[in-house]
Formats: sequence, structure tokens, C-alpha cells
Amino acid sequence: MEKETWKFVDSGYGSPSFNMALDEALLEWNSKGAFSPVIRFYGWNPPTLSIGYFQKVEKEINIEAVKNQGIGFVRRPTGGRGVLHEHELTYSVIVPESHPMMPNTVAEAYRVISEGILKGFHQLGLEAYFAVPETTEERELLKSPHSAVCFDTPSWYELVVEGRKVAGSAQTRQKGVILQHGSILLDMDEDKLFSLFKYSNERVMERMKKSFKNKAVAINDLTSNRISMEQAKEAFKKGFEEGLNINLEPYELNQTEIDYVNQIAKERYESDEWNFMR
Repeated sequence: MEKETWKFVDSGYGSPSFNMALDEALLEWNSKGAFSPVIRFYGWNPPTLSIGYFQKVEKEINIEAVKNQGIGFVRRPTGGRGVLHEHELTYSVIVPESHPMMPNTVAEAYRVISEGILKGFHQLGLEAYFAVPETTEERELLKSPHSAVCFDTPSWYELVVEGRKVAGSAQTRQKGVILQHGSILLDMDEDKLFSLFKYSNERVMERMKKSFKNKAVAINDLTSNRISMEQAKEAFKKGFEEGLNINLEPYELNQTEIDYVNQIAKERYESDEWNFMR
């Protein structure tokens, strides 16, 4: 069977608002039939704390620490918990819900899309695998996570290496289109990450930080040879092609498209109304 060709956009390092606006624009263009399915890779400048659509800033986020450390801040259009985007490869996948490859349920579509990430880890020689929450306690955590930190909570079809989470993703469905985006950690600074959230006291924060180290791990903590961003991009591009059985064709945004993305960025993702709405 002939492989389908999807677009591949490597948009480089973008601002928090541009990154979220481009994901939104790609979803919109796809819904109008102006764009085929697309896989996008990107980074963040400056390093950024993104929070899930439903998170409460006042309750969960230490905004003063975010500002003092010169870290960007943005609310995602997807759910999930807080993520510090710094030493990572971020990906997004935009595909119609009606695509024959896509199952109807969120969890199963998540599994299909994440097959590309799984194969990317295999390209790097890492034995990643899917794990699912098995105990009643873990399933209950899915409904109301105790932690505001993304990599501290379980989710369906978790990608793990040696029992620890190596990638975190979130998904939304709008206008008949699936948008899934997520973080693939190359390195991780736990102290910086945990300084950005609110805790009832120092002891609670230290306990959660200690627990976190047993739940999450970065690629370069698992390999003897350091993996660069370019090596990660190459591996995960091949991974998506293999995992989804597609060809990826590079695509450069034109100026009209970039202007439209900047407009969304300014109107939504740079506004306090959006970022602090809960």
C-alpha cells in the first residue's frame, strides 16, 4: 500500500505565544481543508512554563518565580498539567478526526499518534514502551491529579523507559481536528521546575521532588552518549514516519501564514485574559 504523505514543519525556537498560535493555526487550516495532516517540531525561546487549559494560576503557579527567572508563560489550548519547556524537543500532530488511521476515542487516538514517539525512542536505542495505569488508585489520579506538574502524574498509554516517564503529551479536538502536542525531554532541571509551583510548605515540595525523580527521566540521563537536539529531531522524524507509516515532506510557512499566526499570538496567547483566565 502506498504511504500517505504528511507535511513536516520544523519551526525552530519560537516565543510562547507564537508556538501555541501556530498549533492553533495549523488546526484551523486543517479543518478548512487547506492543509493536509502535519507533524511539527519546535523549541522555546525563552524557556517557558506552559499550563493546561483547565489549570488555576493563582492556586497552582508561583508567577513571581516565573518572572524572576525570566521564564515565559502561556496557557495551552489542551488540558494536562504544567510543563517547563527548556531542554526538550516539542512536537505537535494535527490530523482530522475522520482520518481512517484515527480511532474514535481520545485514549486510542493518543496511542496511535504516540506510536511515532515510541519508534523515535527506539531509533535512539532506548527501550521505551507503553504503560497504562493499572491500579484503581492510578485511574483515580487520572481524574484529579494531585500535582500541578505534568511529568508527576500518570496518563493512558504513558511512554516509559525503565519504569519512568520520558514524554508528556496532551490532546484536544476542535472543529473536527485532533491536535496532540507534547514534550520529549533531553535534559531536566528539577530544582528549576519545582520552584515554579506553589506548595503548602517546603517539606511538601521536597517530598514531591524526591518522588518525581522516581517517576520521570530525561533522555540524556539514560544514555552514555549525549543526544543533541538535531539527533533527536532526526530520530523522532524517522519514528513518526515508521510509527504512522507515512512520508514526511518538509514545509516552510509563507509570510501570509506567519502574519496570521502572529495575529493569533497577539490577540490570544499574549493576553492576560487568556493566560490568567482561571
